[in-house]
Amino acid sequence: MKLVEFILSSHKLPEKAIFNTIKLLQEGATIPFIARYRKEMTENLDEVQIANIRNEIKKFDDCIQRQKTIIKSIEEQGKLSIELKKIIDATFDLTILEDLYLPYKQKRLTRGEKARRLGLEPLAKNIMSQRGGDPYKMAFNFLKGELLTENDAIQGAKDIIAEWINENIQLRARLRNIFQRKSIVTTKVMKGKSESGEKYKDYFEFSESLYKIPSHRFLAIYRGEREGILSLKVQPDKKLAIDLLEQFFIKSNDECGQLVKEACMESYSRLLSISLENEVINEAKIKADKEAIRVFATNLKQLLLASPVGSKRILAIDPGFRTGCKVVCLDNKGELLFNTTIFPHAPQNEREKASSKLSQLVQMYKIEAIAIGDGTAGRETENLVRKVKFDRDLEIYIVREDGASIYSASAIARKEFPDFDVTVRGAVSIGRRLMDPLSELVKIDPKSIGVGQYQHEVDQKTLKTSLDDVVVSAVNTVGVDLNLASPFLLQYVSGLGPGLAENIVKYRQEVGVFKSREELKKVKLLGNKAFEQCAGFLRVRDSTNPLDNSAVHPESYALVEKIAKNTKTELVNLIGNETLLDSLDIKDYPDSDRFTFKDIILELKKPGRDPRKKASVFEFESSLKTITDVHLGMKLPGIVTNVTDFGAFVNIGIKENGLIHKSQLAESFVTDPSQFISIHDHVFVEVLEVDTTRKRIGLKKVK
Repeated sequence: MKLVEFILSSHKLPEKAIFNTIKLLQEGATIPFIARYRKEMTENLDEVQIANIRNEIKKFDDCIQRQKTIIKSIEEQGKLSIELKKIIDATFDLTILEDLYLPYKQKRLTRGEKARRLGLEPLAKNIMSQRGGDPYKMAFNFLKGELLTENDAIQGAKDIIAEWINENIQLRARLRNIFQRKSIVTTKVMKGKSESGEKYKDYFEFSESLYKIPSHRFLAIYRGEREGILSLKVQPDKKLAIDLLEQFFIKSNDECGQLVKEACMESYSRLLSISLENEVINEAKIKADKEAIRVFATNLKQLLLASPVGSKRILAIDPGFRTGCKVVCLDNKGELLFNTTIFPHAPQNEREKASSKLSQLVQMYKIEAIAIGDGTAGRETENLVRKVKFDRDLEIYIVREDGASIYSASAIARKEFPDFDVTVRGAVSIGRRLMDPLSELVKIDPKSIGVGQYQHEVDQKTLKTSLDDVVVSAVNTVGVDLNLASPFLLQYVSGLGPGLAENIVKYRQEVGVFKSREELKKVKLLGNKAFEQCAGFLRVRDSTNPLDNSAVHPESYALVEKIAKNTKTELVNLIGNETLLDSLDIKDYPDSDRFTFKDIILELKKPGRDPRKKASVFEFESSLKTITDVHLGMKLPGIVTNVTDFGAFVNIGIKENGLIHKSQLAESFVTDPSQFISIHDHVFVEVLEVDTTRKRIGLKKVK
């Protein structure tokens, strides 16, 4: 099977688009570059489709490698026939490959292998053929050595038959289908674990169809089983499975047929049920991982593309009670100007002193907005700040803190602020998150940002690949200021990476700001290929060529200049001239590609526009302090903090987040909550349930 055919078997995409995408990836093109600047070649495939093709290439390569390993192993045993090699070479399903390899796999000394060494394979063949005769008389001829009785010989023959049944490819395929479609997930609490496993109480006595179980539930059960709290079984009705085996292998009602029936039972109980149960659990885990990672990736992208307030002078507060609130002042580029600590809360209760200090700092550093972390003491600090009489109107924002402590103790934070402790670094991070969430969040491991579920249970390699894709996509969707971006942001730009990002920053330090995109070629080790991949995503604001501050790729500058010449318009006057741009016809530019031409026109209308929404101010209900203040029927403002496949969690201004179950998100049936609600959405909710014991709040989204 060719690679293109392999991808076509699982993805309905144009064959030419797949072929060209494979070629571009093999040539070193990145996913953002292909999606944005090679639409003609890919027939406008998006980033997800291109990533799927990349992943299928990896699967194909894994299959090829496994085929080679299996063929080599069987060949070394002297058992590789031309026909078997052809079958293996034509098989691109790893499960079926393992079925083909099963009879030849080097095993420990099994019961069947021990019986073969005792010379019982001919007896097993005679019994398996079920052509009549007394099996005990047949067995008498094999008595020698360890085989003292006919029963010993018969049992050995059944052990061999049980392994033959287990290794039958057609049977395994049919039985696998039953396990996949008919299995029931059954869990019980392990003895003595009821108290320590209280959080798994819903699964102490639980059963559900494997076919229907949602991913979040399966991952919760999987975690409980790994922690030794739950026992887990995933099997179909035993009679259904045994009936299938008997239909496959029993040919007569004589004594040999009865022995084959017993071998079927033994094979199922000792070999097949265990093997196929492990298979379907692994398959269910992969399926659940995929869904959990999809939800995590969707949430992460929404968080990374959260609304920035932009280049403003920020006063940021990392709230705290006993240790005080760390306060920092930042300039409009996020540079630290001043830091101090105030103690407005218990036990010090220096509210007046703290208010006076905040007022002074706002005036002294010409502060334009205030950022307050949403962690411990966040609401109390917000209430204090809103009562301070400043000398100007200020917007006050509550900023998500997740991951800030991870950043503040990281090597990146130590490199940025070697002379300050973790509390100052954390406050700076809160302020910078308000200015530009993307630039700050790229410094933190995505798993620490707090928008995933069961991220420690899912396959870590797959999770990392998916989340890295999201970060790269977000960075390149927004675009990066070449003269302001940190190396931590630059490394995610298409075609760069940590090394070239550091070289760009070093060039800025030694030579000065970049005056054009073309100047990138002077950066150490940044060759033509890297320039091709990165240039369109980097912005140079004060370049002599205004296209350098747009998403128009340098390879298309000539086309734009031709448009300007044909319309007798200066390039600078062409940009933003929507009336003129709308009048252009691609027929007048026969050498240009339709997707590229359309993208250039759209970009020229609003060059370099940030695709993110503007940040908006939000206030919680001031009367809420703890969960005891929450009552049924209340209608409250809230901010969405996490979206799962069963609903959305909402911060209503207290320690406990409420949950809008997906059934309460809309009037219509909701399959995917992310289609109806997003992280950072400002919502209005009604309280449906309050469980103070379990610290749970049920909500309904209201219009």
